[in-house]
Amino acid sequence: MDFAYSDRTRDLAVRLESFMTDHVLPAEKIYDEQIEANDNPHEQPQIMRDLQKTARDLGLWNLFMTHDGLGAGLTNLEYAPLAEIVGRSIIGNEAINCSAPDTGNMEILAMYGTEAQKAQWLKPLLDCSIRSAFAMTEPAVASSDATNITSTIRRDGDHYVLNGRKWYTSGILDPDCKLIIFMGKSDPDGPTYRQQSMILVPTDTPGIEVIRDLPMFGFKDRLGHGEVQFTDVRVPVENMLGEEGDGFAIAQGRLGPGRMHYAMRAVGMAERALDMMCRRAQERVAFGGPLASRGVVREWIARSRIEIDQIRLLVLYSSWLMDTQGNAAARSEVAAIKVSAMEVAHKVVDRAVQTYGAAGVSNDTVLARLHAITRALQIADGPNEVHLRTIARLEVKKHS
Repeated sequence: MDFAYSDRTRDLAVRLESFMTDHVLPAEKIYDEQIEANDNPHEQPQIMRDLQKTARDLGLWNLFMTHDGLGAGLTNLEYAPLAEIVGRSIIGNEAINCSAPDTGNMEILAMYGTEAQKAQWLKPLLDCSIRSAFAMTEPAVASSDATNITSTIRRDGDHYVLNGRKWYTSGILDPDCKLIIFMGKSDPDGPTYRQQSMILVPTDTPGIEVIRDLPMFGFKDRLGHGEVQFTDVRVPVENMLGEEGDGFAIAQGRLGPGRMHYAMRAVGMAERALDMMCRRAQERVAFGGPLASRGVVREWIARSRIEIDQIRLLVLYSSWLMDTQGNAAARSEVAAIKVSAMEVAHKVVDRAVQTYGAAGVSNDTVLARLHAITRALQIADGPNEVHLRTIARLEVKKHS
């Protein structure tokens, strides 16, 4: 195996580093200020529209997409280092149209959508002229086990009728959100993993009610995490994604590469936190010397460097496996990077918060938000315990 950067990755990495340094990182404060100034806090601020135009002009657009000759056509291994670079900023992904939930939604539209569905939804998502939401998680059941889902998709002539309550439906409050991918049970009496389906739902369909916007550890996401009630929502049968009963398989296909994206962005978050920690430790003086001279702080820095390098190598290995042997062959490794990357990123951010003291828990730095994000992502996209269960089951199977 060879983790050396390809020529394409080297070229894109240089351009992406410059874009992040010259445009994205300086825009973070402006982004927040414009959101606060907007009448609707979920409306995309002008600075982001400007960043996206610059990213397009620089050829840094849809880098994640590999299907059907769309996007940059990078392999997972080629994209992973780029995801790390972008992950250093909480607005970096949006700037290059590589942010959730749109990335996963675009991937499954490319994989399972009909030509008509791609023309109606995938093309405008790739252009970022619309946004989308993903409605899978439910408040009343443990949605980490997708077979628990209670929302229903019932055939009625030329339509399907949807009912159920979802929450943490990411992206739903963005005024540009025009599409919801809804997961529900279409055959509750069928085989366990053929009961669920996914269907495309325009957001202006009658019967959709956003109950509230849900924060994460007190932070409200610009795209919104909605609790949404679906009551007798009628959509045409041609809106079914794939075939009836494909929902569980589609969900699994959606989450594999997405977990690599999450993990490599977590490496980027950890790198930024470590950089901030080192700077603070050199500049801050306590008890007669800089914090960097204190043994405990030096150990934090050393352990952070070791742990970040370890998870980066594991993510690159997982990406290589997905590229060379397929997502199924990398199932254990993909589960491992989801657990380890988020745990390490959270640990490094936590050390940086401690190094900053009171400033670390304030909103004067990005650390408080990174702390919340890295903790929340140990639950989102499948909690750590589910991934550990998968790893253990696959490991034990080797010895059966």
